[in-house]
Parts: sequence; structure tokens; C-alpha cells
Amino acid sequence: MSKRTFVISDIHGCHDEFNKLLKECGYNSKTDHLILLGDYVDRGFKSKEVVSQVMKLVYEDDAIALRGNHDQMFLDIFSDEPDDYLFLHNGGISTIESYCGLNWFEGYQGFDYMRYLQAKEFILKHYTNHIQFLRSLRCHYEDDNHIYVHAGLHPMYENWKEQPAEHFIWIRDIFLNNKTSVDKMVVFGHTPTVNLHNSAEVWFSEEKIGIDGGCVFGYKLNCLEIIEGSYNTHSVDSRLKRDD
Repeated sequence: MSKRTFVISDIHGCHDEFNKLLKECGYNSKTDHLILLGDYVDRGFKSKEVVSQVMKLVYEDDAIALRGNHDQMFLDIFSDEPDDYLFLHNGGISTIESYCGLNWFEGYQGFDYMRYLQAKEFILKHYTNHIQFLRSLRCHYEDDNHIYVHAGLHPMYENWKEQPAEHFIWIRDIFLNNKTSVDKMVVFGHTPTVNLHNSAEVWFSEEKIGIDGGCVFGYKLNCLEIIEGSYNTHSVDSRLKRDD
């Protein structure tokens, strides 16, 4: 029996949908290969639970987990020169509340920066293993026929592995609007597929496959199934309400 590969991206704290999708796929850790393309945190309500589960999948099931730009933004608030603004304005408050409790800012008038600094200290003290895990994540993975990344590849690099790490997790338009320089299919997340073909379903082109269904925006959480060179797709609807 051929081994199936399942690829999921941009979970963004949507823990319930993630588990529902794994069940929908019939994922079996003993026989299947799971690849996760990053963005486990921010915007959704259960970032802590998602990271905990991803750690378990990697350590116990040999799943592959890549780093996304939101994971990097989370890590950056613990650096010597933290970029708190970028994190907080891209769904970071939900991540803080997931780790510290929904009532963390209760009783404070609006956003309280000192309370936020206390939250960072709390996370560093109680979830050092999560931070270390996210720091350990690679930015790309490949097999015989596919390259897996969070955001994409810069077409100007003949050796795609030489591109700066930021391109793997942040690139968008120059990757989407140009042919790649590789001879493998590039599987990526980062850009919601509703922005690629007005549908939350998996997007296919001749050399790229986009799988971010925009779950945290109220659309879908997608899974790409690869088996013997063919593709199947699975999805579950988001439990969150869309803005439109």
C-alpha cells in the first residue's frame, strides 16, 4: 500500500478544525506522512493548543513542521529587539490570551503595555518548550517531486535554498506572478486561496499548489493529499464567522 502524504497550512489557532480535518482525512500516524507549512499561532483562539499538538505530532509521529511568518512574529517579541507592534497588529493578542488566559487584560482600560510585558514573561517562564520548538523549525522541506514552503520561492535564485529565510515565510506577489526556477511542484500556504481563484478550495497551477483556505477568516481549513503522484483534497469549514 502506497504511503499517503497530507499537507496542511495556516492553522492559526483553529485547533478544533485542525483535529476535525485530520479525522476527515483518515490520517493514520503509523502509515501516513504529515507535513505542516506553518502559521500555527495568531488570530484564532487556541494557538497554545495547536502548538502543543504540533509538537506531539513532530516528536511522536515524525511529522514535518515548517515555520510561518506568524510563528516568526511570535518569536520576535522575545528577541533582544522585539517587534511588538508587528505582532500585536497581526492577531497577536489572541495568541497572548491563548497562553495567558482570556481574562489576562481584564480590568485594564484598553490595551495595557505593562500587562503585555508581564504576559511575555509568563510565556517565557511556563512555555519555554514552545518557544524552543518554534525556533527549531526549518523553513523548507522537499521530497522527490515537491518543495514545501510556507510562503513561496523567489524566482531570481537559481538555487532556491540560497534565498534569505524571510522569503520562505513572507514572499507573495513576486512568487505568485512569476514562474519558479525549480523543476518540482511548489506547495505553499500564506496566501488565502480566495485571493487566488475566488474560492477557499485548494488552488492548482502548472507549478504551484496553494492550500491556505483562510480558516481563521471564516472560510476553510484545507488538506492536500498526495499519493503516487496524484492529488486529492479535503477540507472542513471554519467555525469562525466571515466578515462578508
